[in-house]
Amino acid sequence: MDKNTKIYVAGHHGLVGSAIWNNLQRRGYTNLVGRSHKELDLLDGVAVKQFFDEEQPDAVVLAAAHVGGILANLQYRADFIYQNLQIQQNVIGESFRHNVQKLLFLGSTCIYPRDATQPMKEDALLTSPLEYTNEPYAIAKIAGLKMCESFNLQYGTNYIAVMPTNLYGPNDNFHLENSHVLPAMIRKIHLAKCLNEGDWKAVRRDLDLRPVEGVTGSESDAEILDKLAKFGITPESVTLWGTGTPMREFLWSEEMADASVHVLLNVDFKDTYVTGSRDIRNCHINVGTGKEVSIREVAEIIMKEIGFKGILLWDSSKPDGTMRKLTDVSKLHSLGWHHKVEIDEGIERLYEWYLKGV
Repeated sequence: MDKNTKIYVAGHHGLVGSAIWNNLQRRGYTNLVGRSHKELDLLDGVAVKQFFDEEQPDAVVLAAAHVGGILANLQYRADFIYQNLQIQQNVIGESFRHNVQKLLFLGSTCIYPRDATQPMKEDALLTSPLEYTNEPYAIAKIAGLKMCESFNLQYGTNYIAVMPTNLYGPNDNFHLENSHVLPAMIRKIHLAKCLNEGDWKAVRRDLDLRPVEGVTGSESDAEILDKLAKFGITPESVTLWGTGTPMREFLWSEEMADASVHVLLNVDFKDTYVTGSRDIRNCHINVGTGKEVSIREVAEIIMKEIGFKGILLWDSSKPDGTMRKLTDVSKLHSLGWHHKVEIDEGIERLYEWYLKGV
C-alpha cells in the first residue's frame, strides 16, 4: 500500500479512530478521509453510498461503532445491536460495491463466550453462551467479522478483522453515565479528590466540560454533591460497581492503533488461517497485551496516581460482568507485533491527558 493510497477512517474522532489517523500520518500516509457524525450518518445507507461514490477510497478502516460500558449495554440493548449492525452493513457493503482494496474491521473481545477457556484463542468464538450484559453488542461484532470472512471466501476480497481487548487512552469517553471502566474510575477518583481537598473550582470546571445528567458547574454545592453521590462520588469515598475481583486486560489505544496499522499494511487474509484448512473460520486477530490485572488493582493504581486519600468502596449488588477476559495474542505475535506500554505507565499518561482538558 503506497503512501498515496486514499484511506477512509470511519470513526476518526473516536478513541481508536483518532489514534489510527495519527499513526497513519506519522508513517507518511496523508491521503486520509474522515467525516464526523454530523457530516455523515453511518446509519443512513443512502448517505454512505453517496459518500463512497464521491470519495472512492482505496482502503477503509471501520473504527466507528456504538459503544459503552455495562450500564449502557444493559439499558440500551436494542441500540447496541441495531446501530452496530447498520453501520457495518452500510460501510462493508459499500466497500465491496466500490472495490475497496483493503478493509480493516475493529471488533471487541466481548465476542467470546462468558466462560471461555483463558487465555482466549480466536477458535473460542461461538463455542458457548455469551456474557448477558453485552450480548447484543457482541452479536453485532460477531456478525461484522463473519461478514468480512464471508466476503473474502466468496468474492476474494481482503477484509481483516481485529478484536482489541479493553482500550483506554487519549480522546477516551469520561462521561459517568456511559463510559468504560478505566476512564470512569479516573474521573470518579479525580472528582472525589477535588471534593476532599475543597477544590470547588476544579469540580465546577470538570462538570462544565462534561455535565453529569444535566448538572454543570453552575449548580449549587448541594446540587453538585447530590448528583455526584448518585455515582458513588463523595469527599470521603468512591464507590465502584461490583466486587473488584474481575480480571481485565487493558491496552493503550495508541498501541491498538499501531497494531491496527501494522495489520492493515502487512497482513492479508491468507495470513490469518492455516493453509489447507478444510473449514476456514475464525480468521480474526486478537489484539492485546496477554496480561491481566484485577479491577481492584487498577482502582488502587489510579488512587495512587491521583493522590486521593479517601476510601475505596465496592457495591456488590451491581454486576461484575465477565470474570476474566484475557486474550491469547500468539497469532498477533506471529504476525510481527508486540505491545510496549504497561498499565502503570498508561494510567499516568491518561490522567495527564485528562487534566489538560479540565
